[in-house]
Amino acid sequence: MEIGQVPTVATNPVAATVQSSGQISSDFETFLRMLTVQMQNQDPLNPVDSSDYAVQLATFSQVEQSVLTNDLLSSLSAQLTSDGLAGMANWVGKEARAAAPAYFDGEPITLSPNPALVADQAEVVVRNENGAEVQRFDIPISADPVEWAGVSPGGDPFPEGLYSFELVSTSNGEVITADVVEVYSTVTEVRAQGGETILILEGGAAVATNQVSALRDPTL
Repeated sequence: MEIGQVPTVATNPVAATVQSSGQISSDFETFLRMLTVQMQNQDPLNPVDSSDYAVQLATFSQVEQSVLTNDLLSSLSAQLTSDGLAGMANWVGKEARAAAPAYFDGEPITLSPNPALVADQAEVVVRNENGAEVQRFDIPISADPVEWAGVSPGGDPFPEGLYSFELVSTSNGEVITADVVEVYSTVTEVRAQGGETILILEGGAAVATNQVSALRDPTL
């Protein structure tokens, strides 16, 4: 007696189930039909042990449960992100402090440096949006805020645009640390992106909310 072509059933039920988890989890009957065909066409002289079928059923159940759990977590994540957007709507228009480029429009930018405690010199390096250095100046070894006026030594204002600030701490002429300086920028938008809540700052810079270390009302 000839037996027609039988759908191939993997000997490793875990691998087979994982590879097609999306399809099987959405159609339990398909999995049962495949299992039935496997039972009907097994070697009568070497039948599959009943415990193997139990393992396949248990494995399918576990994978299906994992899929449902992942779907639930995705749904919860989306809900939390949505709630986060609503809760942070009042951040728009405020000034957030973060290690990100700041937009200069002619008004001073507040820097929040944090020099190394053992440093004997602290210097701020200013770069434009192309990464070119445009200025550097010394600041006190202190965490007190510093106002960057955006004016060259000759008194000419720098062009409007995004500027980044790096704090270089040195001791006896040796560089100890070189860190991005936190600055205050106005929040223009709160956005859900990649499962995170992102703040869009004036000038287009983007930071995650967990990168914000302070929030304040706009300076007058």
